[in-house]
Amino acid sequence: MAMSVGGNGGGGGRRGGRRGGRRGAPIADINVTPLVDVMLVLLIIFMVAAPMMTSGVPIDLPQTQAGALNAQTQPITISIKQDGQVFLQETQIEAVDIAAKLQAIATTGYSERIFVRGDGKAPYGVIADVMSRIQEAGYKNIGLVTQQITDH
Repeated sequence: MAMSVGGNGGGGGRRGGRRGGRRGAPIADINVTPLVDVMLVLLIIFMVAAPMMTSGVPIDLPQTQAGALNAQTQPITISIKQDGQVFLQETQIEAVDIAAKLQAIATTGYSERIFVRGDGKAPYGVIADVMSRIQEAGYKNIGLVTQQITDH
């Protein structure tokens, strides 16, 4: 009987057995590719959805050549539809209740911005009445929202 010395036999040699003990060990690295993919998809979804969430009252704004305003905070929006219905944010209210509601929601005093969105076919008297009631509530920073004229 011949015994082999240092060949492919036994498990004690350098070549045989487990090589460094790494064959069955789990990988300790974090794979961030799926995380990046999900984040990019969410970013695109929010970029598309954000402009659609600005105001819930559909009105046809008049067009002007005035430029867009830079707003750091979310303004209070009052919308006036074509038939004269008045909305504070997305809630319909009566024109006589505007001053009381605005005084109740004054969070930073009366320096908050208030945007008046009047439909292009809304009665001018209703828009003027709403603006006077806003001033009656103590607000001075009032802006009329319009659409920019696009030259094609």
